[in-house]
Amino acid sequence: METTKQFKIMKHLFLLLIIVSSFTAKGQTIIGQWETYDDKTKEKKAVIEIYKTNDFYFAKIIENFVGDKNAICEKCKGNKKNKPIIGLVIIENIKKSDNEYSGGTILDPESGETYSCHLELKDSNKLKIRGFIGFSLFGRTQYWNKKK
Repeated sequence: METTKQFKIMKHLFLLLIIVSSFTAKGQTIIGQWETYDDKTKEKKAVIEIYKTNDFYFAKIIENFVGDKNAICEKCKGNKKNKPIIGLVIIENIKKSDNEYSGGTILDPESGETYSCHLELKDSNKLKIRGFIGFSLFGRTQYWNKKK
Protein backbone atom coordinates (compact mmCIF):
# COMPACT_ATOMS: atom_id res chain seq x y z
CA MET A 1 0.00 0.00 0.00
CA GLU A 2 2.75 2.46 1.00
CA THR A 3 4.73 1.68 -2.18
CA THR A 4 1.74 2.52 -4.39
CA LYS A 5 1.32 5.86 -2.63
CA GLN A 6 5.02 6.68 -3.04
CA PHE A 7 4.85 5.71 -6.71
CA LYS A 8 1.91 8.08 -7.32
CA ILE A 9 3.72 10.93 -5.57
CA MET A 10 6.88 10.30 -7.63
CA LYS A 11 4.81 10.15 -10.82
CA HIS A 12 3.23 13.53 -10.05
CA LEU A 13 6.59 15.10 -9.15
CA PHE A 14 8.09 13.80 -12.37
CA LEU A 15 5.20 15.22 -14.40
CA LEU A 16 5.56 18.57 -12.62
CA LEU A 17 9.30 18.60 -13.37
CA ILE A 18 8.65 17.99 -17.08
CA ILE A 19 6.06 20.77 -17.24
CA VAL A 20 8.30 23.28 -15.45
CA SER A 21 11.34 22.47 -17.58
CA SER A 22 9.33 22.79 -20.81
CA PHE A 23 8.18 26.28 -19.78
CA THR A 24 11.76 27.24 -18.91
CA ALA A 25 13.13 25.99 -22.24
CA LYS A 26 10.47 27.79 -24.26
CA GLY A 27 10.96 30.97 -22.23
CA GLN A 28 14.60 31.32 -23.22
CA THR A 29 15.18 33.48 -26.25
CA ILE A 30 17.97 35.46 -27.86
CA ILE A 31 15.60 38.40 -28.36
CA GLY A 32 16.43 41.32 -26.12
CA GLN A 33 19.33 43.55 -25.13
CA TRP A 34 22.83 42.15 -24.70
CA GLU A 35 26.00 43.75 -23.33
CA THR A 36 29.28 43.20 -25.16
CA TYR A 37 32.74 43.39 -23.63
CA ASP A 38 36.25 43.86 -24.96
CA ASP A 39 38.05 40.49 -25.25
CA LYS A 40 41.25 41.85 -23.65
CA THR A 41 40.28 44.66 -21.26
CA LYS A 42 36.85 43.20 -20.31
CA GLU A 43 35.42 46.74 -20.48
CA LYS A 44 31.83 47.15 -21.68
CA LYS A 45 31.80 48.08 -25.37
CA ALA A 46 28.18 48.23 -26.43
CA VAL A 47 24.59 47.20 -25.90
CA ILE A 48 23.15 45.20 -28.77
CA GLU A 49 19.44 44.65 -29.35
CA ILE A 50 18.46 41.38 -31.02
CA TYR A 51 15.06 41.33 -32.67
CA LYS A 52 13.11 39.07 -34.99
CA THR A 53 11.60 40.04 -38.34
CA ASN A 54 9.54 37.31 -40.01
CA ASP A 55 11.59 34.15 -39.34
CA PHE A 56 14.98 35.87 -39.20
CA TYR A 57 16.94 37.44 -36.35
CA PHE A 58 18.83 40.71 -36.59
CA ALA A 59 20.84 42.80 -34.14
CA LYS A 60 21.70 46.48 -33.96
CA ILE A 61 23.89 48.59 -31.71
CA ILE A 62 21.75 50.73 -29.39
CA GLU A 63 24.48 52.01 -27.03
CA ASN A 64 28.19 52.50 -27.68
CA PHE A 65 30.72 52.93 -24.88
CA VAL A 66 33.84 53.13 -27.09
CA GLY A 67 34.97 56.33 -28.75
CA ASP A 68 32.81 59.22 -29.82
CA LYS A 69 29.05 59.02 -29.16
CA ASN A 70 28.45 60.19 -32.76
CA ALA A 71 30.95 57.74 -34.29
CA ILE A 72 30.37 56.44 -37.79
CA CYS A 73 31.44 53.20 -39.41
CA GLU A 74 34.30 54.48 -41.53
CA LYS A 75 35.63 51.03 -42.45
CA CYS A 76 32.26 49.51 -43.34
CA LYS A 77 31.53 48.73 -46.95
CA GLY A 78 28.48 49.27 -49.13
CA ASN A 79 25.39 50.94 -47.74
CA LYS A 80 26.79 50.82 -44.17
CA LYS A 81 29.84 52.94 -44.96
CA ASN A 82 29.86 56.17 -42.93
CA LYS A 83 26.60 55.25 -41.16
CA PRO A 84 26.26 56.02 -37.43
CA ILE A 85 27.40 53.24 -35.09
CA ILE A 86 24.27 53.75 -32.99
CA GLY A 87 21.51 51.99 -34.90
CA LEU A 88 23.94 50.03 -37.10
CA VAL A 89 22.63 46.54 -37.88
CA ILE A 90 25.53 44.18 -37.21
CA ILE A 91 23.80 40.77 -37.30
CA GLU A 92 21.58 39.86 -40.23
CA ASN A 93 19.50 36.95 -41.48
CA ILE A 94 20.07 34.49 -38.64
CA LYS A 95 17.66 31.57 -38.76
CA LYS A 96 16.72 29.33 -35.84
CA SER A 97 16.96 25.59 -36.32
CA ASP A 98 16.29 23.53 -33.17
CA ASN A 99 18.60 25.09 -30.56
CA GLU A 100 20.93 26.71 -33.11
CA TYR A 101 20.86 30.15 -34.66
CA SER A 102 22.91 30.33 -37.84
CA GLY A 103 23.02 31.07 -41.55
CA GLY A 104 23.48 34.82 -41.27
CA THR A 105 26.30 37.29 -40.92
CA ILE A 106 27.91 39.52 -38.32
CA LEU A 107 29.66 42.82 -39.00
CA ASP A 108 32.68 43.95 -37.00
CA PRO A 109 32.31 47.76 -37.09
CA GLU A 110 35.93 48.23 -35.98
CA SER A 111 37.39 46.44 -39.02
CA GLY A 112 34.44 46.79 -41.40
CA GLU A 113 34.63 43.06 -42.11
CA THR A 114 31.58 40.78 -42.33
CA TYR A 115 31.71 37.15 -41.20
CA SER A 116 29.43 34.13 -41.17
CA CYS A 117 27.74 33.87 -37.80
CA HIS A 118 26.47 31.25 -35.39
CA LEU A 119 24.69 32.08 -32.11
CA GLU A 120 24.08 29.74 -29.20
CA LEU A 121 22.11 30.54 -26.08
CA LYS A 122 24.21 29.09 -23.25
CA ASP A 123 21.62 30.00 -20.63
CA SER A 124 18.99 32.72 -20.30
CA ASN A 125 21.69 35.33 -19.51
CA LYS A 126 24.63 34.27 -21.72
CA LEU A 127 24.86 34.22 -25.51
CA LYS A 128 27.76 32.69 -27.44
CA ILE A 129 28.56 34.45 -30.73
CA ARG A 130 30.87 32.80 -33.23
CA GLY A 131 32.02 34.79 -36.25
CA PHE A 132 34.02 32.94 -38.89
CA ILE A 133 35.21 32.79 -42.48
CA GLY A 134 34.40 29.58 -44.32
CA PHE A 135 34.42 26.99 -41.55
CA SER A 136 33.51 27.68 -37.94
CA LEU A 137 36.95 26.33 -37.00
CA PHE A 138 38.54 29.55 -38.30
CA GLY A 139 36.96 32.36 -36.35
CA ARG A 140 36.44 34.17 -33.09
CA THR A 141 34.03 33.62 -30.23
CA GLN A 142 32.55 36.21 -27.90
CA TYR A 143 30.10 35.90 -25.05
CA TRP A 144 27.41 38.53 -24.50
CA ASN A 145 25.51 38.99 -21.27
CA LYS A 146 21.81 39.75 -21.07
CA LYS A 147 21.26 43.36 -20.01
CA LYS A 148 19.52 43.55 -16.66
